[in-house]
Amino acid sequence: MGVTTGLARYRGIGRLGLITACSITLATLWGCGGGGGSSPSPSPPPPVAQDFVTKATCGPGDKPETALQGQVPAALRTPGTFKGFSCNLQLVGQSRGDGASWQHAWFVDNAGHQCSYYDTASATANRTHVGTVAIDATNAAAPTPTAYLTTTPMIDPWESLKVNDRRQLLGAVNALNGNGGPEIDLYDVSGDCRTPKLLASFAVGTGADGGFRADVRGHEGAFAPDGLTYYGTNLGAGYVYPIDITNPAKPKLLTQWFTPLIQVTHGMSFSEDGNRAYFTLFGSGDSNPNGNPVTNGIVIADTSEIQARKPDGQIKALGVFLWGSGSAAQHTIPVKIGGKQYLIGVDEGGAGGNNLAGWTNACANGSPPWNMARIIDLSDEMHPFVVSELKLEMNTASNCAKVIPDLAGLSGFTYGSHYCSVDNKQNTTTLACGYFESGIRVFDIRDPVHPKEIAYYNPPAVTTPSPGSQNNRASATGRPDHCSAQVRLDASTGMLYTTCQDNGFLALKFTNGVWPFPGVTTPPGQQN
Repeated sequence: MGVTTGLARYRGIGRLGLITACSITLATLWGCGGGGGSSPSPSPPPPVAQDFVTKATCGPGDKPETALQGQVPAALRTPGTFKGFSCNLQLVGQSRGDGASWQHAWFVDNAGHQCSYYDTASATANRTHVGTVAIDATNAAAPTPTAYLTTTPMIDPWESLKVNDRRQLLGAVNALNGNGGPEIDLYDVSGDCRTPKLLASFAVGTGADGGFRADVRGHEGAFAPDGLTYYGTNLGAGYVYPIDITNPAKPKLLTQWFTPLIQVTHGMSFSEDGNRAYFTLFGSGDSNPNGNPVTNGIVIADTSEIQARKPDGQIKALGVFLWGSGSAAQHTIPVKIGGKQYLIGVDEGGAGGNNLAGWTNACANGSPPWNMARIIDLSDEMHPFVVSELKLEMNTASNCAKVIPDLAGLSGFTYGSHYCSVDNKQNTTTLACGYFESGIRVFDIRDPVHPKEIAYYNPPAVTTPSPGSQNNRASATGRPDHCSAQVRLDASTGMLYTTCQDNGFLALKFTNGVWPFPGVTTPPGQQN
């Protein structure tokens, strides 16, 4: 259960990185060489520290969970019943608006304005405003919408909405309904972040940009750390498309790269110098109900030619690392804990996938039925291994009989993590994750082998629909909220900012002295 395979090393040639050689270091990698292949022969994973992470100890004024850690039991899921849970994390301010969609970004300008940006669903019925919302959160108790961005990508950027602090840019690709078009939006937020200034809303890959020609469509995306390249990904076809944004008014497609195996890619992150990428492989876990082999994990890639703008520069895959304790890998974060290199890997599916058949199969196999984050030792990038899994009590197979009834009639995203953030990638102590139906959860990861939960906030279920949400959009069913977006931690104020899909923008404050830890800093651009 929760099998982790070894890393495969290979070299790629040609524009699409076709595999010409495969040297297995720890296990036989399924699909190496790009063919159908057979299932892996995995080595046993290193033991993880605990069955589920240590629970937070709540304090005065909290509203602790009443069942398992992370659970909202069936009895609380009728309309108007679930009032929310909180532990060491309290609501200070909220701007619900029409609700929110998948992503949240944050920027503080030179005048000290604190700005939140979040997307909303593309649905137009009963909407007050469409597009991406800019929030002035300088007064956390009274967050106020200041702009609505409605250029093509900003109507529905899906998971691609990101900020680059170095270049002071807000960007996104057209990811309409998860499979949009070739457009990229870039906004200048350096002057007054409350009113972003449009620099470009442009279709790349058509030849009109003077760059590489390819039909590209958006889903996810991220800036390289220096802000000179924006990488878009398409989940359906499984490609990455780096865009040169050196001149943000004239974005230009550099190339199109397909993942070298049958998996497709989703989210990504980069080393600080931009020469390494950690692309997710959106694959199957060890309990796929159709019997599919383990294909979920990451591909470590050399992006130095893209970073250096080498003529006809290519992305080169260096190796693949798979794990079976989840599926549908979502995104990664490279971090240093105690000076040692790790990678946070987050899934958006459990070991069997996102439906009842998958949950049931995972439970029968003793694997986690829902998605979670894990901490991967990356001190030797050719021999990574999982050191711990941030598994909640509700996500243990032994508790399936208590938890599956909560989800009667549901499929897709139910329980489980989606997007995580850290306090400081260069000196990481804290991991904060948004969960479907389990709220915002915050963990102490100073000891990466023994992570501990320190706080959580699960907002109340809405009693009226949020028409811009991806959850309770058409009716308020009593279903708990989906907290799917990046989190911004602020050690100077002890605050956490994020969105949940039904409740919109949330400003939360840590209580009872649980955070920040002594000496913690949260510098700009070091959370994801």
